[in-house]
Amino acid sequence: MTRRTALVTGANRGIGLEIARQLAAQGHRVLLGARDPAKGEAAAARIAGDVVPVALDVARDESVHAAARAHPAIDILVNNAAVYLDRGVDPLALDPAVLRLTLEVNTLGAFRCAAAWGPGMRERGWGRIVNVSSGMGQLADMRGGSLAYRLSKTGLSTLTRVLAHELGPTVKVNAMSPGWVRTDMGGPGAERSVAEGADTAVWLATLPDDGPSGGFFKDRAAIAW
Repeated sequence: MTRRTALVTGANRGIGLEIARQLAAQGHRVLLGARDPAKGEAAAARIAGDVVPVALDVARDESVHAAARAHPAIDILVNNAAVYLDRGVDPLALDPAVLRLTLEVNTLGAFRCAAAWGPGMRERGWGRIVNVSSGMGQLADMRGGSLAYRLSKTGLSTLTRVLAHELGPTVKVNAMSPGWVRTDMGGPGAERSVAEGADTAVWLATLPDDGPSGGFFKDRAAIAW
């Protein structure tokens, strides 16, 4: 297996940390993105392998640009950084500021990173972009509640499809749902471990050249948008 350089955003805890751990265990070099540099350094120290902490706030243009200048060439981008700020909030009473911040991180953050590193992947003729999404963003099974979070993830679906078209065919771009995972976001009562939640993202990050692109996956199987 060819050794690659992977950037995982929001990787100082939860699913992102586990994705970084699994990629490092496969022998890849991992850039562990974290908004708080101290937390990123502490997280990187917990993972065996070639793991480098990177200060990265996906909601800030200048932070993404600085990280791209420091690490201009990556092969794998896992857009994992996300917030869930409107749990239990009546959608009709949602503060627009909460909606803006959610989109800024969850959707625009992924766009910023893809715009910073995707063109280089295309120029070099190889790349993998994985957008960590959610079943809560599926239009096929859309329900009530959590309007900001749901909107941010359906926007991520559009981004996935457009990027797959614009960056292909040698750059594979896919979205995935980790399911309900026991993290700070998912809570202790969630049904899945972080290892189970990270598995499909790692699979998509290391797809062979004949692998799929422009799809939405859960448990390594395609699911409806």
